[in-house]
Amino acid sequence: MNILPVVNARFCSFAGAIILLLLTFLLPEQGVAELVDRVVAVVNDDVITMSEVNEEGRGYFQKITEQAPVDELSAALRRAREEVLNGLIDKKLIAQEAVKQKITVSDEELEAALKQMIATNNMSPEQFRDQLKNMGMTESVYRENLKNQILQSKLLNYEVRSKIIITDDMILDYYDTKYTKHVEQGGYYLLQMGFVWKKDPQNPDKIDPASKLEAKKKAERVHDLVVSGQEFSALAKKFSELPSATDGGNIGTFQKEEMADYMVKAISPLTPGQVSKIVETPDGYQFFKLLSSQEGGIVLQAPYESVKEEIKKTLYDEKLKEEFGAWVKKVKETSYIKKM
Repeated sequence: MNILPVVNARFCSFAGAIILLLLTFLLPEQGVAELVDRVVAVVNDDVITMSEVNEEGRGYFQKITEQAPVDELSAALRRAREEVLNGLIDKKLIAQEAVKQKITVSDEELEAALKQMIATNNMSPEQFRDQLKNMGMTESVYRENLKNQILQSKLLNYEVRSKIIITDDMILDYYDTKYTKHVEQGGYYLLQMGFVWKKDPQNPDKIDPASKLEAKKKAERVHDLVVSGQEFSALAKKFSELPSATDGGNIGTFQKEEMADYMVKAISPLTPGQVSKIVETPDGYQFFKLLSSQEGGIVLQAPYESVKEEIKKTLYDEKLKEEFGAWVKKVKETSYIKKM
């Protein structure tokens, strides 16, 4: 019996193993890293590696490492890695769909979008890079994310946006739900705007005079804008320093006995629709808009025409998010996705 082929096969196998081992030690450092990198997901014909996950989530993971309690750190990082991996899977799917639809992002488009982002945030290129460094993100990762956003936007135009229709009836329904309120007799329905001063750093029991003056000037400047006819709620969202700013200054209905003395002083002379004078509070300066007083009834927080476009945008964004979620789900159902 001729055993030469068997011997040769064994020798080749042994020799191959030796060569592979030598190559592992002799390859440049980058080559070694590529050899030991681990595939963590397969998305159709593409793979996602652990190094991609680590690069994508570097800043996020660092923040968790710094802030999470020691006994919760491992679980928090595991959840974060899963979240980052899911985001990378979505990116792969978007990129693959873009290829199918022959949608691309040119270098010129990417550079223009990057310059626009820097200009919009009033930053220099150096400040932009410093900001990325503080976030724990490399410029290459940011560029890749930005490119993906542009691809997503183009795909949305092709697959989703053209199907979204916002009618006047939809806008009116939203207005009736969010911008009108029935107030029972005896209640005062109010919008609020406030500007807070700081304490003296040398004496925490006293008010910093410069901060108090600055707060008063802010209050006067924004009050003038309201009196001139600009929308109270929009200005409150932009300028007010009170928690109610997120709701456009809307603090709801109060009975007279529920109000602080400065509130009673401010709104007592008002009729519905009027704006109060600026009053001093224990923490700063405030003024109010009275929407409804003792007689009750239906209160309009803002005229319909003044908020129509804002409502339309809100409804459009909500519908866009819903349709995009449905589109991604459909793409996933027809794709091969496997996490390792």
